Amino acid sequence: MEKITEWKEWLERERARKDKSFTVHWQSPIPAGERAKFRGLEYYPPDADYRFELELHEHNDKKLLQIEDTGGNIRNFLRWGEFRFKVDDEECTLQAYKSDPREERLFIPFKDATSGKETYGAGRYIDLDYERDRTPEGKWILDFNKAYNPWCAYSKNYVCPFVPPENWLKVAIRAGEKKFKR
Repeated sequence: MEKITEWKEWLERERARKDKSFTVHWQSPIPAGERAKFRGLEYYPPDADYRFELELHEHNDKKLLQIEDTGGNIRNFLRWGEFRFKVDDEECTLQAYKSDPREERLFIPFKDATSGKETYGAGRYIDLDYERDRTPEGKWILDFNKAYNPWCAYSKNYVCPFVPPENWLKVAIRAGEKKFKR
């Protein structure tokens, strides 16, 4: 129970830090003219049921996947591996990508049943860092409570990769960041 409380407190601090950064930082994706009225992002309450410790099933053949972004550009990603988990007794699989085989970060874009309703229509992202997001046993911590909107959700000045259809989940992921409301 103590670990859950610490995790929730950490998550709330990170969310508050992000809100402050979006309000005052010169690189905020919130357009400068909208920052004075910005009151923070909306999130689902922290829910430990959406935090998984999983093995990454690394692909032997890391195929190149070309993903279009909102600006019409093509970006190259390597299909590095996949995570398998259950939500509401539904088997789910998400592909994890890398832009470069040398980087230690995994990129997990996804859409779910809340996309376009409660959350950003084009999907949300999770970034996993090799050092930060692994257990001592070597499993990855896939925490949907850390799911965030791409910056193109806040401003047309940014372009973001679309979520490939292979990462469209049928289930609702009611965790992480909600749709940005102006």
